[in-house]
Amino acid sequence: MKSLINRTAYLALFSVALSACQKEFNTSLYPNTEDLFLVGVEQMQKKKWDNAAKAFDQLTRALPARDSLLPLAYFYLGQSQSKNGEHLLSATSFYRLFEVLPEDSLADDALYLSGSEYAKMWKRPDLDPQYGQSALNTLGTLMSYYPESPFLEAADSLTWVIENKFAQKDFETGYSYYRRRAYDSGIIYFLDVLKKYPDTRAARDASIYLLQSYQKIKYSADARDLCDNMRTKYPNDKEVMSKCGSGSSAEASTPPT
Repeated sequence: MKSLINRTAYLALFSVALSACQKEFNTSLYPNTEDLFLVGVEQMQKKKWDNAAKAFDQLTRALPARDSLLPLAYFYLGQSQSKNGEHLLSATSFYRLFEVLPEDSLADDALYLSGSEYAKMWKRPDLDPQYGQSALNTLGTLMSYYPESPFLEAADSLTWVIENKFAQKDFETGYSYYRRRAYDSGIIYFLDVLKKYPDTRAARDASIYLLQSYQKIKYSADARDLCDNMRTKYPNDKEVMSKCGSGSSAEASTPPT
């Protein structure tokens, strides 16, 4: 009796496993590219992102360059991968659409989405900035190649967000040197913020600590020039006025470190 129960349980488990195998998505069941495209769209509608990505990935390899479905295959591939949390693959797929079909109407959409996917992967300024730089490069390509794109405003806004992260990263590095009294090293990073990201939030703080660094090491001429610029750029900033005064000098005292 016990043997019969065990055999029945085994057969039940085997039946479940077999059913699961039979339901596994198999792109080879759709040799016709139009059918595969339609089933890929169906899988997206069902939110089965991995299945959809498999279908569209195969289509990007199978469709000829002039096929009208090819740009959509790349575009839907990128969307499916993004929904599946595969942001690097998604960014690559969207960018590939631009590379292969730069004249297509979806090319600028794809560049913006590629930049967005890279941006999603760079969440903290103190981490490796590779993805942040990839996002900036991709958005820059969009602005360069498609100056009339409706995505320019969104790309500009996202660029500003990313540049603020880069500026904050450089500022924090400079500030860490400042706190250790390594003023010359800190100055390099503060100047980098002012040169590369002059309109970011971190630029104002970099100016303050750059001034204090100049004062600490008695770079009086540099401090005076910096104060002239700070008074012009931040005319209503009380801390700037406190440190620089209303005239063309930088004789204000330096706060504690």
